[in-house]
Amino acid sequence: MNRKALALLGPLAIAIATLPLSGCISLGPKPPPRLMTLAATAPLAAGPAITTGDKQAVQIARLGAVPALATQRVLVTDGPTAIAYLKGGLWSAAPADLFRGLLAETVTVRTGRVVTEPRLLQVQPNTRLAGQISAFGLDAPGNAVTVTFDATLSHEGSDQIQSRRFSARVPVSSQQPEAVAAGLNQAANQVAAEVADWIGR
Repeated sequence: MNRKALALLGPLAIAIATLPLSGCISLGPKPPPRLMTLAATAPLAAGPAITTGDKQAVQIARLGAVPALATQRVLVTDGPTAIAYLKGGLWSAAPADLFRGLLAETVTVRTGRVVTEPRLLQVQPNTRLAGQISAFGLDAPGNAVTVTFDATLSHEGSDQIQSRRFSARVPVSSQQPEAVAAGLNQAANQVAAEVADWIGR
């Protein structure tokens, strides 16, 4: 290629490089205008610090979830073996992470005990909670939402591990994202309250 051709190619290459990316590539579907999240119906109020010793603290491990819930999309079940995801619905984080945050706040409010992060290795709580979310979405044929949490509870110095399933089902007025989000928030709060009462003071 001669110098004259290179001189003509230079401005053309610059022009191509400055074209808007939106005209060249697609980064996936456009996100909905609002993301869905969970909020405690009895939130922790601002005020004096809660003080407790290691033996009274509660550690909540990072929660697991069945593969269909390892996403920010809102799960929809259509019978026992068919699943889909809700159009226009998207969580602000993975459901397991959102539920853990709600659970930690609810346990603190209902028990008065400090909930610690697993990363705080210097703190050794007497009570440890772990578990997996096995349902967290819309049952389309039943026109209701379901939250199911399979929990395990252990205590320092004991070789006994307790296991219990918690589940809540709430009817929804419609299958639109706003109604589904409200129903799931109600069901998640119900389950969190039952777990907190199981842990106790």
